[in-house]
Amino acid sequence: MKKIIPVLLCLLSLFATSNSFSNNNPEENALADKVLELAKNVEPKVIEWRHWLHENAELSNREFKTAAYVATHLKSLGLEVQEGVAKTGVIGILKGGKPGPVIGLRADMDGLPVKERVDLPWASKQIGEYNGVEVPVMHACGHDTHVAILMGVAEVLSQVKKDIKGTIKFIFQPAEEGAPAGEEGGAELMVKEGVVQGMDVIFGLHINAQTEVGKVNYRPNGIMAAVNSFDLHIKGKQTHGSTPWTGVDPIVTAAQIINNAQTVVSRSLPLTKAAAVLSFGKIEGGVRNNIIPEEVHMVGTIRTLDAQMRETLFATFERIVKNTAASNGAEAILTINKGYPVTFNDPDLTALMADTFVEVAGAENVNASMDAITGAEDFSFFQEQIPGLYFFIGGMPKGQDPAKSAPHHTPDFYVDDSGMLTGIRLMSRLVVDYAEKQK
Repeated sequence: MKKIIPVLLCLLSLFATSNSFSNNNPEENALADKVLELAKNVEPKVIEWRHWLHENAELSNREFKTAAYVATHLKSLGLEVQEGVAKTGVIGILKGGKPGPVIGLRADMDGLPVKERVDLPWASKQIGEYNGVEVPVMHACGHDTHVAILMGVAEVLSQVKKDIKGTIKFIFQPAEEGAPAGEEGGAELMVKEGVVQGMDVIFGLHINAQTEVGKVNYRPNGIMAAVNSFDLHIKGKQTHGSTPWTGVDPIVTAAQIINNAQTVVSRSLPLTKAAAVLSFGKIEGGVRNNIIPEEVHMVGTIRTLDAQMRETLFATFERIVKNTAASNGAEAILTINKGYPVTFNDPDLTALMADTFVEVAGAENVNASMDAITGAEDFSFFQEQIPGLYFFIGGMPKGQDPAKSAPHHTPDFYVDDSGMLTGIRLMSRLVVDYAEKQK
């Protein structure tokens, strides 16, 4: 009997192993390998598209040439194409040869009012109009790479259309950086226009100038902060600067509010749970040295990674503002503007796709528990409606010191062409692998 038991255990082990092998469908494995090969083949085109997009950068809700460029490419692939979505957005629809889920893939298209200083043959020399002022325009956040990557993914998956399970919506979104004053735009407007209707999930990426090419970073739950801007008007009583006791000084009141507001985050929020930021970005008031003005205007930003903490921050900030002003005999009018929600990676979807990141990029190149970022992304509006997964890919040349890589939204911002291949491969495989896992 003692001799039989090890033999039985060995047979059971072999059965389990053979049974697990039987779950692997050779056709599905072949498709997964095929898209990686096609991604490499399309990379030279993606680089060429990226250079054109970078050289022809356009501002939010003004991406006319970009949209036409994208639409022409999608039509050449035989996709159903929708133009003028959320003003300048473009959507390409690929219907696979087999039944399956509806999967969204998103790329943002807009540049920024930044003058490029990077010495590139395809550097942007574009000029645009921002809030009534003529400004230089640059892709200072990498949206040119996002568009080029998604154009490449559309070409890759079009070539294996008959083997694709389900439908893919390629979403080229305008105005991620925010619509011009007085306009709607971005992901919020796309949601309002029904872009997510019928979709099961959505995937999005962002290239990063401080992350080495080939590396991938993501996390479940909140990955980027909710953002809310605020406007604060302090109303006092104007008087001569030599007799401040005859008026109410809104400048002194503003200074006290700025100082007191620093306790909102540090003393009112459970910071071991999630980060939060409250920053003042502008203060203006007064016309000359010997006049205490009637009013001071301030603006700033609030970043939060937890919904309850955000509500607490709002309430505490408003209380401090009003009570500080009242203690000086002034009046404070605080408006917290609607912003972007938390960019929230659905934990079940994130866990489901974890193997894809490792298989495509290699375990040594994947960080699945990155720190959350206090920057914001309007991809969050899609994630409010359906499960979504947002991740970062590296754009910094290998071996470079991240501290010497220019930050996003600056004139010296640069990401390397070689970083885009990881994005093409990952987005293509996320589609194939997610569809396969929907039994």
